[in-house]
Amino acid sequence: MGRIGKMYHSNLKLFIMFSIVIVVVLTVIHYVLMFFFCSDTGVISVQSATCGRTSSQICSIGRPPSETSYTQCSIDVTAVFKRCNGLRECELNTQGLAPKDPCFGTYKYYTTNYICIPAETSVTCHGGYSYLKCENGKIQINTANYGRTDKIICSEGRPSEQLQNTNCYSPNALAPVSKSCNGLESCEVFATHTVFTDPCFGIYKYLAISYFCLPPGVRSSIVCEHETSALNCDDGTVIRIHSANYGRTDSSTCCTGRPASQLAKTDCYALNSQTVVTSGCEGKNSCSILASNSVFSDPCVGTFKYLYISYSCVSKCKCDCTEQ
Repeated sequence: MGRIGKMYHSNLKLFIMFSIVIVVVLTVIHYVLMFFFCSDTGVISVQSATCGRTSSQICSIGRPPSETSYTQCSIDVTAVFKRCNGLRECELNTQGLAPKDPCFGTYKYYTTNYICIPAETSVTCHGGYSYLKCENGKIQINTANYGRTDKIICSEGRPSEQLQNTNCYSPNALAPVSKSCNGLESCEVFATHTVFTDPCFGIYKYLAISYFCLPPGVRSSIVCEHETSALNCDDGTVIRIHSANYGRTDSSTCCTGRPASQLAKTDCYALNSQTVVTSGCEGKNSCSILASNSVFSDPCVGTFKYLYISYSCVSKCKCDCTEQ
């Protein structure tokens, strides 16, 4: 497993970008495990995840040219985003992970880019209450899932048949948690199927949440698809991006005049949202980002999307400044 690290500094947080390359052959019955992790103070935020081949050199040892020469092969693997975001560590079996074989006969590999973002986490077993609190600042929900993604959490006293399905995700968990908690100093959420529906009948579930404590002064911007988000700061300050998503996480935002079929999918995320917005706006006094498939790609075809950004304006800091 290769890992390439590059450090990015800001005067508020320290983000670490990793690039993981895992080899996998999709045309035979075979699997390789991918393992991502962050430190105790960070959670995974997947920026991009693909399967295919874009270089003839990577994962080429012992392979004939006929299996490595085609380099126009790539397909997005959104399952990585869904299964790993908000976790401190994540292990994935790559067998069947990609939605289809993007280039039959070519020897492929997975490439996943993710950042470790400072965040709080909360895990509550079914029937309990999740209590979230920020000592300084306001809650901003990052990820939420009511279901089961491993066999260990909330397993005590439970028969094995209630723990076997580790691919259990609630399709609507983020919306009710965000509605109950965003912008508050504290909140509580009931971990039950009456709130989130039952994503896997017969499986004992738990509610897993990751969230930020945004400092005072955080602003937000929401623009509908095809519109432009304009971020501005006062003189002497620059933009600091906290979070971003191009997609849809609820059915009420940007819904006017839209049929229900374009609003129903509420677990829609463009994997490159944070990267694109940060690249275009971080450290600038003002910037504009178009909410468009041409900028972010289309994370959910047929769904009407919007661009959400949370940011703050901070004092200028030279790009080469370092923490003492």
